[in-house]
Amino acid sequence: MKTTSAQDLSHTTIEVTNRRGVYSVAFSPDGSTLASDRDNTIQLWDAITGQKIETEKLFWVDIAGKFTADINSIAFSPDGQMIAGGINERETICIWDAATGEQLRSIREDAANPLHWINAVAFSVDSKILASGSEDGNLYLWDVATGKKMKTLTEDTENVFSVVFSSDGKTLASGNSGNTIRLWNITTGEKLKTLRGHTNRVFSLAFSPDGQTLASGSRDQTVRLWNTTTEQQLKTFTGHSSVVWSVAFSPDGSTLASGSEDKTIRLWSVATGEQRAILTGHTEAVKSIAFSPNGVTLASGSEDSTIRLWDLTSPMLLRKDREK
Repeated sequence: MKTTSAQDLSHTTIEVTNRRGVYSVAFSPDGSTLASDRDNTIQLWDAITGQKIETEKLFWVDIAGKFTADINSIAFSPDGQMIAGGINERETICIWDAATGEQLRSIREDAANPLHWINAVAFSVDSKILASGSEDGNLYLWDVATGKKMKTLTEDTENVFSVVFSSDGKTLASGNSGNTIRLWNITTGEKLKTLRGHTNRVFSLAFSPDGQTLASGSRDQTVRLWNTTTEQQLKTFTGHSSVVWSVAFSPDGSTLASGSEDKTIRLWSVATGEQRAILTGHTEAVKSIAFSPNGVTLASGSEDSTIRLWDLTSPMLLRKDREK
């Protein structure tokens, strides 16, 4: 069966004035707003029109009056009130008011010589805990209200590249430079499982909406699906010709999207493993992808300094589903 191409899908392109491109995109819980990193700030966009949203204050990275550090990863809180950013600065996280752009707090690991930047951040489902993964090989759990560190979950690798909470809020998954995925008990801090199968670094993770399946993207150019209960590897998706930087499940769990260094986005059927579409148009690596809450739009951020909003109601995609 022919794979749908990008030419069959309409999209909106947002030009972002970034010196290093767009590393992270995230939809607000109500789907009305898209957030992206913009060097050392966060920019909000109307998720329908792609127009820039002006806020009362700028989402500056303010670290003791310094505004130069870039943002590696962003996350909306599930309650929609906050945006967190993992900063390309020594063990630093910033949290902003999503409505006004005011920085609420700056969190930094209280170490004698903190040298490592934050690769990934994720909110718990109740918006009370923030998880971070960094270059020092540790996972940290932070109290969002106070900024205090709650737990340190120690990995035996140099880097933690991705963190994600399960939908029930009980489990945290992390992807690392040791080519493995770790599952952690949030309450106790206990390491529950280690998932092995990738042959290179694991850069991205996503839980399915029901929390039973975990997707992973790796430098080994594959996307893999895992049963988090049995530790069984369910499927391996191949097709990308370079690093897979980002993976995301559609809200109904039927489709998995993956973004790659090869400048493409691929859509996969979770049930069959079939590749449904290849989205082309970015001219540099696709660093981040996100589905809108209603599943109608896919956002992608790239090192080419653009964000693309892809219309997933394409007649070609719908026709493929009917033909199955």
